[in-house]
Amino acid sequence: MRTHFLSCRRQLATLMTLGAGALLMAAPAPASASADSDRTARTADYMADIRDRPPELRMFLQRMPKGGDIHHHLWGAPWPETLLEEAGKTGLCVHADGSAIAPPPCDGDALVPAEGLAQRDSVLYADLLNALSMRNTPIGPGTPPIEGHDHFFATFDRFAPVAAGSPGALLSASQRLAALDHQRYLETMSNPGALHAFGAMAQSRDLDTDDLDAAFKALSPALESHLADAREEVDEMFDEAATRLGCDSEDAAPGCDVTVRLQGFAVRTQAPMAVFGELMMAFALADADPRYVGVNIVAPEDNPVALADYDRHMQMLAFLSKHYPEVPRALHAGELALGLVPPFELQDHIDKAVEVGGARRIGHGVDIAHEQNAPQLLQAMAEQDVAVEINLTSNDVILGVRGADHPLNLYRDAGVPLVLATDDQGVSRIDLTHEYERGVTEHGLDYPALKQMARNSLEYSFLDGESLWADGDVGDARVEACQDVALENTPEGDCARLIEASDRARLQWQLEQDLVAFEDEVAQWPSMLGASER
Repeated sequence: MRTHFLSCRRQLATLMTLGAGALLMAAPAPASASADSDRTARTADYMADIRDRPPELRMFLQRMPKGGDIHHHLWGAPWPETLLEEAGKTGLCVHADGSAIAPPPCDGDALVPAEGLAQRDSVLYADLLNALSMRNTPIGPGTPPIEGHDHFFATFDRFAPVAAGSPGALLSASQRLAALDHQRYLETMSNPGALHAFGAMAQSRDLDTDDLDAAFKALSPALESHLADAREEVDEMFDEAATRLGCDSEDAAPGCDVTVRLQGFAVRTQAPMAVFGELMMAFALADADPRYVGVNIVAPEDNPVALADYDRHMQMLAFLSKHYPEVPRALHAGELALGLVPPFELQDHIDKAVEVGGARRIGHGVDIAHEQNAPQLLQAMAEQDVAVEINLTSNDVILGVRGADHPLNLYRDAGVPLVLATDDQGVSRIDLTHEYERGVTEHGLDYPALKQMARNSLEYSFLDGESLWADGDVGDARVEACQDVALENTPEGDCARLIEASDRARLQWQLEQDLVAFEDEVAQWPSMLGASER
């Protein structure tokens, strides 16, 4: 696994450049860099011209290659239409009052079969779509944020019977959605049942999180069997997803081309030993199975248990990182707003996630302006290349934070690397293109900024392998082995070996090829679409 302390190297490179004087200033840019700059400028001009025309902007952004979605919950990704269809296929029921999906038996009164529901009772079907997502939930100015917050988090229990029983269906649906959005990569949070079982077992033992070393030693003998069960579950999930997508057939769905990696996580609203057990298992799984690339901690950060145990959870992460030093963390932190919690709860969650929990990425980070040492923290995050996963719609519907109130541009101005992500796109009823649209219309992002975020999604992912980009200068200069290789050519020699050995470099190379094809396509649109002066 790589470490991201690249800004120091950037600063060193700058000093070397200044010291080298005219010799370095006279060196011409590689032809590939010049061509990329020209294409980017041309495409940026086109997007600037259409940014106030929503249909054209949507068409442009939907086709734009976006790299990956690296803040993605597998349970929250499929739309409820997909969940209800799967519930019908697997013999599940729905509550006749339209409140939730339920396990069988369906008594025909309080619980009715999910199968055929859309055709049988369109009113009940619509009520369930509302219950399982943010559909028809009032949000926006004048609406109390807590309404969106509570409804959003309540949806997960409502569709749990189908989500827990059909992980392969959830994964295949997520891959289809990613392909529609022109993504190459999906890094999704997904736990096998064995991980939760390990947490429950840990909680049942007479152990104390005040002595993490003793707890770790006591639980370690049970890891091997739980890891074996977990890996078998994950095998089945990937196999089922591949079967549903037809990945071994001539008619393979585009989702088959989406590379998937997983994060294990702990649910932060549980008893301390259950959280420790889940984190311990998540670290061990990421250490043992290459499909698991990182660890996270999830659930409402404003929950009283999550608030009371926040420091304890960060200490658990710090402790486990010593046993598994190669396992990176992407931590939910700062998913809070004034009014949702008191001011004293907004002081230091992001800081502690970075400095104690060792986060390489922060999920949400909305309350950064409230942090006690916000300027110093922003500087540290920029220098250490700690990226922030920005989830604009999620922050709007859960926290009521939108538009100029969102800290996206505060992070950008401080030089903190950013990526746009969906969080729970099925619950929010959005896609990654929608988040790019909000970035443009609400935060003034131009095409180069969006292109950088697409590249960042792969650079700051937890994919294995070396980067295509030299010295962490994402988008500026490729590594020496590939710097002079034209993107339309097949890499050879050292460049081919890098791309073959590194999942990260392979997807980065594909993204660069995709961007060239997209920018060349967009150049033809004015003549194709009969654009005229406006």
